Amino acid sequence: MTELVESIKRVTSIMSEITAASREQSAGVTQVNQAITQIDQATQENAALVEESASAAELLNNQSHKLVDTVARFKLEAQDRDLDMNMRLQTRSADAQHYDPQQGKVKKVRRAA
Repeated sequence: MTELVESIKRVTSIMSEITAASREQSAGVTQVNQAITQIDQATQENAALVEESASAAELLNNQSHKLVDTVARFKLEAQDRDLDMNMRLQTRSADAQHYDPQQGKVKKVRRAA
């Protein structure tokens, strides 16, 4: 009879240990699940940020192309204006005159006879 009582105590003890281990394992699985959920949320946020960054980069690229075109137009207009000024100056005088856009002045240049 004492053997039976001892066996029942051992089985009860083992069952208690199994219950405690199951609780610990369940808590661990819950923590892993929470970590995976946080990683998933961070991944989704990062994906959204990447999309926003790509969109912003494309917008900046388009704006930079427009800016380059605009600056090129100003350069062409300035070159045309300087060329036009030089042509008018050369037709007015026997001495060649040259408009220097860097200095904003007209320079006289003697023509070779």
